[in-house]
Amino acid sequence: MIAKVPARALFAALCLGAALVFGADARAQSATRPNIVMIVSDDHGRDDIGAYGSRTVRTPHIDALAREGLRFDNAFAATSSCSPSRATILTGRMNHNTGMYGLEHEESHFSTFDDVQSLPVRLKTAGYRTARVGKFHVAPQAVFAFDEVLSQGQANQTVSLARSPAQMVEKAQAFVSERSNAPFFLYFATDDPHRAFPFSIGDQPNSFGNRADGYPGVTEQTYDPSKVSVPAFLPDTPAVRDELAQYYQSISRLDQGVGRLVALLKHTGHYDNTIIVYLTDNGIAFPGAKTTLYDPGVRAPLIMRLPHGAQAGRATDAMVSLADLTPTLLDLAGVAPGRAMDGRSFVSVLKDPAAPGWDEVFGSHTFHEVQMYYPMRSIRTRRWKLIYNINPELTFPFAEDLLYASSWMQNTKSGATSFGQRSVDAFLHRPRFELYDLQSDPGEIRNLADDPAHGAVLADLITRLKAFQTRTRDPWLRKWDFQ
Repeated sequence: MIAKVPARALFAALCLGAALVFGADARAQSATRPNIVMIVSDDHGRDDIGAYGSRTVRTPHIDALAREGLRFDNAFAATSSCSPSRATILTGRMNHNTGMYGLEHEESHFSTFDDVQSLPVRLKTAGYRTARVGKFHVAPQAVFAFDEVLSQGQANQTVSLARSPAQMVEKAQAFVSERSNAPFFLYFATDDPHRAFPFSIGDQPNSFGNRADGYPGVTEQTYDPSKVSVPAFLPDTPAVRDELAQYYQSISRLDQGVGRLVALLKHTGHYDNTIIVYLTDNGIAFPGAKTTLYDPGVRAPLIMRLPHGAQAGRATDAMVSLADLTPTLLDLAGVAPGRAMDGRSFVSVLKDPAAPGWDEVFGSHTFHEVQMYYPMRSIRTRRWKLIYNINPELTFPFAEDLLYASSWMQNTKSGATSFGQRSVDAFLHRPRFELYDLQSDPGEIRNLADDPAHGAVLADLITRLKAFQTRTRDPWLRKWDFQ
């Protein structure tokens, strides 16, 4: 079993050269540790990428990365909220086990426990040079310390550097180009395609960071609202189409940043020896996705380009969590895992995309903004999903960027009783358990939790969910007994 192989043997066998993974021609470099570049977009739905089947959104550079890497078709964020998800990505621990229960900025002010060990700190200790550019949105800085902070990464601002991917690459150029015997870790995080602040602009679609004067080094790609693809969970209305067109434009901008970053790695001679990871923190910023544990909120794009093109052009249906990224990257870097993490290394999948044992993921949401308390936990298998709404007497709260979206506001003003496939009442008022058969109900609409015919399935998933909460030291575990 891969999990039993010592970490330092893993990097020699997997990162750069053993013929088992990367081919015999790379044996001479087997003692060289790989560079790591992590590209994290913001609120990017998995299906809104050409490599994942979109025929509308133009993402040639992310598509090229997928052709040269391994595409994960069943990757899931551990939560659908920015700061908690990013903390999980960078620590390998669920948000309820880091203290980053909600957003970091402004009045929410959530923060990770001081004793948590993050990926950049672990890599730095192991001899990596580390730097970040773009959006940050986690705290405290001491826990997520990088050698170099190439930009401060103010969240959700149209003027933020994180909206300008070409300039982000320029900021990273000196760091990537530095001649050093040490490998590097670059955290490259865009604000795109997050909705733009201010969120409340009446009946006009949110700009998603798009500007009339554009951004330096970017050729803006605009979209005809009549030709966008409306996901099934959204209503097909002019307001939704207008916002999707803006969202697509923001995606195309970040895609050009990916292209420039890859070009920089090639120009500096680092491309062959670099692990490139493309992912997002959570799903699309529309009601029914972001801040929920429904699939549109947590199903994430994940593409990994391995050194020397290992597994190029392949896809895997292994069910992995973004909580698995830190343990996986540490494995690939030959760094001992140290303190226990909630995620687990999926190096076995990188060796064999059909590797067994990857058939369930878990979700954990507690807050978004500080006033948005709505704790949920979930387990998802290939067929079933159970969502446990821990305080079902509460009305489901709206994130500000979704509440003031013209797509939701105009739906409300029209007096509509539904939003996409789900009724407004079902969206706002949820039972303690939601059980869905994803095989026959991929939209997660027909709740089977009270159906006696599915009692055994429900009981089994509850048992497994409790075990997950115990294993990950979830403070909300006690709510099963003291509700």
